[in-house]
Amino acid sequence: MIGKCEAQGVAGDITGVCYGRNGNNLPSPADTIALYKRNNIDAIRMYEPFADMLEALRGSGLSVAFGPRNEAIQSLAQDPAAAANFVATWILPYKNDVLIKWITIGNEVFPGEIAPFVPAAIRNVNTALTNSGVSGISVTTVVAMSAITNSYPPSAASFLPDLTEIMTEISSILSQTNSPLMVNIYPYFAYASDPIHISLDYAVFKSNTPLVIDGDLQYSNMFVAMVDAFNAALEKINAGGVVVTVAESGWPTEGNPPYTSVDNARAYNLGLMTCGGATRMRTPRRPETAVDVFLFEMFRENQKEGPVEQSFGMFAPDMTPVYTLFCPA
Repeated sequence: MIGKCEAQGVAGDITGVCYGRNGNNLPSPADTIALYKRNNIDAIRMYEPFADMLEALRGSGLSVAFGPRNEAIQSLAQDPAAAANFVATWILPYKNDVLIKWITIGNEVFPGEIAPFVPAAIRNVNTALTNSGVSGISVTTVVAMSAITNSYPPSAASFLPDLTEIMTEISSILSQTNSPLMVNIYPYFAYASDPIHISLDYAVFKSNTPLVIDGDLQYSNMFVAMVDAFNAALEKINAGGVVVTVAESGWPTEGNPPYTSVDNARAYNLGLMTCGGATRMRTPRRPETAVDVFLFEMFRENQKEGPVEQSFGMFAPDMTPVYTLFCPA
């Protein structure tokens, strides 16, 4: 796992790194997987199934998350044969030597026109996995902070009224299958949009004292407050037993100074890996549950829109680190 060297803990049971392909100069799949392993990264999240990456992942030991593209979700929901084909194409050929642990049905599609199809798509993919004799894969979805309202203080958070019914349905499925709800958490965007009321120390894990008091709970960093906002929202729909996994979280190095910088990005991502120390990251609302996190993201991608989006990557395309973060194997 990440964080085996001195003074570094592990965020949750798994700390992964997201992998995107919006660049024209990225390393080969084999070189990419080798870089993950050299840096003790133990999981990878892809935004769609890439056959060449799945081939490179064979025997790697990396835990893997991926899902269909958003535009494929409606057919997965309406046609069980489409779900069976997805499993036959992307799961069965790899299941013996690629550790596929999560299938994500939808990335930030709540609220939106695709959202109503997500529950049926999750059900159909689960059925297809069962019919194929595959177990041990969580089928879930990925939601952004825009799916909840009143996130300050965290205990006040709830899902948007228009999403309450569908999130209740999805959470019921996740509970039945012991699958997490995956969420994208970005203190950077909150801080950069309101630096007068949000301190940098609170956003990048540098505060040593609680800055938000929420009843009996105290928060010294924004990341765990945002995770607990989802936990509170889940409680309000009687789904407090569903675990929250962070599918994306990161900080850009360029494009919006002074908020974007190498120092801020390194402080934030290091905080993701070390807060909680050897006891692993937990939140005040769920002190018994370690938080799995996927850092965003592995490489700087030069075909993304604008310098901020291009600069979340922790490695340059030539595989040199943008800043020192990981403990090499």
